[in-house]
Amino acid sequence: MPVFKRDDVELYYEEHGMGFPVLLIAPGGMRSAVSFWERTPWNPIDQLAPHYRVIAMDQRNAGKSVAPVRPTDSWHVYTADQLALLDHLGIDRFHVAGMCIGGPYIMGLIQAAPRRVASAVVFQTIGLDDNRQAFFEMFDSWADELRPTRPDVSGATWESFKKSMYGGDFLFNVSREFVSRCQTPLLVLLGNDLHHPQSSSREVAALAPNATLIELWKEPEHQPAAKKAVEEFLAKHTPR
Repeated sequence: MPVFKRDDVELYYEEHGMGFPVLLIAPGGMRSAVSFWERTPWNPIDQLAPHYRVIAMDQRNAGKSVAPVRPTDSWHVYTADQLALLDHLGIDRFHVAGMCIGGPYIMGLIQAAPRRVASAVVFQTIGLDDNRQAFFEMFDSWADELRPTRPDVSGATWESFKKSMYGGDFLFNVSREFVSRCQTPLLVLLGNDLHHPQSSSREVAALAPNATLIELWKEPEHQPAAKKAVEEFLAKHTPR
């Protein structure tokens, strides 16, 4: 079981295939872990591993990854984990594909290391649209699972962490102004439910200068075309 240890953080990850690297950021909210890809319309590990070096990971305190919980935790600690794992694997430039909470994580990576991200595929990003309470409840459910093993973490720490994650606007971790300046090529696949509102996907696609929106992709009859679009998008933006 490959585990990358970084100070007091242990990150579980998997590698599949060979070629230009693709970092996969799974859905699942705070529980974002490799295993969630088995529950999605199609599994990008299976799709991409024949052509790329696919790195899939469990985010801290999800799946098999563990880390401390601190009141200063927020989106930036996840970005630091992701970049540290790539550094550990000797990867400089990479594509990134993410679903759900992967949307903000992708934008955080582009903001922190724009030169390193060759392109990004954003599957049904989360975003704020009269649904903040749903994110607070999702966080609390995850935190309640961890509390028995974290007796040292105070209630105030959990609250601070929660509000740092989901107290913001838009995608929670980046601004509309940042997305409007984002030159990274983006392929945006539309969300359509409470945690992944259409408005968030559409706004990202409208704001970003080099974004393409795919509206239909989940249903079996639309999956072949959507898969082909993902493959062509990544191939187009893979450095020679």
